Amino acid sequence: MLYLVENEDNKERLHWDNRFSVRVPGGAEASFETYFNAFPASYWRRWSQLDSVQLTMRIDGTASISIYRSKSNGTRVAIDTHLVTDERVTFDLALKNFEDGGWLWFDVTAETDTTISEAAWVAPVDAGEQQLPDGRTIPASERRVSVGIPTFNRPADAVAALEALTEDPVIDDMIDAVLMPDQGTQHPADEPGYEAAVEKVGGRFHEFRQGNLGGSGGYSRIMYEALGDGAAGAAESPFVLYMDDDIAIEPDSILRAVQAARYAASPIIVGGQMLNLQERSQLRTMGEAVGTHDFMWTAAAHSVYDHDFAHYPLGFLGHDRDRKNPDAYNSRALHRRIDVDYNGWWMCLFPRVVAQEIGQPLPLFIKWDDAEYSLRAAAHGFATVTWPGAAIWHMAWADKDDAIDWQAYFHLRNRLIVAALHHDGDAEGIVRSMRKSTFKHIACMEYSTLAIQIEAMRDFLAGPDQLFEILDTALPRIQNVRKKYSDAVVIDSAAELPAATGAPGVPLKDVGGRLAKIKKIPWLLKGVKHLLSSEDPRHHAAPQLNLTAEEARWFTLSRVDSATVSTAGGTGVAFRKRDRALAQELVEETRRVHKEIVECFDEMKNTYRAAFADLTSRESWKQVFDAQ
Repeated sequence: MLYLVENEDNKERLHWDNRFSVRVPGGAEASFETYFNAFPASYWRRWSQLDSVQLTMRIDGTASISIYRSKSNGTRVAIDTHLVTDERVTFDLALKNFEDGGWLWFDVTAETDTTISEAAWVAPVDAGEQQLPDGRTIPASERRVSVGIPTFNRPADAVAALEALTEDPVIDDMIDAVLMPDQGTQHPADEPGYEAAVEKVGGRFHEFRQGNLGGSGGYSRIMYEALGDGAAGAAESPFVLYMDDDIAIEPDSILRAVQAARYAASPIIVGGQMLNLQERSQLRTMGEAVGTHDFMWTAAAHSVYDHDFAHYPLGFLGHDRDRKNPDAYNSRALHRRIDVDYNGWWMCLFPRVVAQEIGQPLPLFIKWDDAEYSLRAAAHGFATVTWPGAAIWHMAWADKDDAIDWQAYFHLRNRLIVAALHHDGDAEGIVRSMRKSTFKHIACMEYSTLAIQIEAMRDFLAGPDQLFEILDTALPRIQNVRKKYSDAVVIDSAAELPAATGAPGVPLKDVGGRLAKIKKIPWLLKGVKHLLSSEDPRHHAAPQLNLTAEEARWFTLSRVDSATVSTAGGTGVAFRKRDRALAQELVEETRRVHKEIVECFDEMKNTYRAAFADLTSRESWKQVFDAQ
């Protein structure tokens, strides 16, 4: 469903044995109004030099080719229909109708058995020069890219990523260099298939063994080497593409990202969208923004999460019975152009000129380095665009515990650092949202999370001078802090503990709907009352409840003294035990640090901004890499 939609009345299925052609049986119909085959015309209208595009294909057989466009609300508009027999055809299509949104696509009705091959959306002219934010122009870039894939103890994934780069000859021909910082102890070089994959890449492959400097250290090494500052001698490409190692990729996405960047009127960062690796038909996110009031990640305006094309194809505008229901789900939102603040580095392409202008990533280890880089680029006049139809498959966030495990330290510390660098307001909105999360952590007996968040705030207040120094030491320190708390200890199964004793009357899930807010008020009052009472030590010997990760909500856990909670991936459980004295201690310390952040935020902004140039300089990163 990401590639084509077959008419449900077809008597025969469509057939294909490669990525470049499809056989449509006589009498069958198919639509290419799909994520990977429709053309995101509104994005080309907004960001490119083009005012038209060409659709070209080879038809062997006889078929009607019907061309359509959509409006920003998804409404279909017919453009033209052509009966074609054994011919290569080209259709010229204007982009003037796509200011706010819309796609272009074609449908096929086969009169005889028909093979469609070599279909493509083609620019009618070569890419031209681009205008920089200061008014200068640069020549058009060649269709070449250096691909960087940092890896950490995922040798099989890393080898699979290398193999994907060379499976499509067009993509393989575009790649100047493949840069792979290896920061783990399980090396791709020891994995079956590595030598064959590297042999296909040839002299373009460059591996860098270094300590665990996190995602920012891996990606910074890629940018450092790609810009010619390292000893690897990597080719100087006009574009640098970041990709995670634990992904699956549609290879054509690389071509699409490069072409979008080449044809942009001004240099832009081109982000790939994320599809769900465990639910392949699901689009995880359309685009990301940073909230101005609390400086927290949020969905970009008008975007949707977790859209499943298997159930709601791109052309699904809703059922007739739902016409008067404004809450009925459909695919209309996917036709509106989405403007973003940043794109995740699961797949993100940078023009060389942007990297040369704004410098290296911040030394943040993980989290917020991608958001910060795009915010910095925007301040220099370079936009970030999350491009539909250019995508990778990646593990969805819902299948990770990164909001409560060791990563919570980096989430908070780096959020504060990036806010100090880019937030125009005070810290009140940020701290207000932190207070809300503090209550949830206490209610859910997530004491280890609060403890490392206190460390995160203290490290933020310590200033920027230590960021390079603690780049490779913060993680082991935080892991040692977490070991002191039972909620951070994962055992294989709740079966290793006594059977759950039960908690009568405790709500186990959110009923949702309009009653949810009404019910949450008494739930909150009962939860607070229980949290203020003394815990029953009997419940520390056996859990009261065994909960899944989805069931572990504040209105449940705030009403019990213990529970097992499964990890997001279902690989084990943590036995959480309520400790009122510990909770009070953590809350009081959290409040003290919150107060200090509010009082010192303007000072911290000045301090971090004064150090910005050094934190992002190639000279500073060179010292880090030379020490590896």
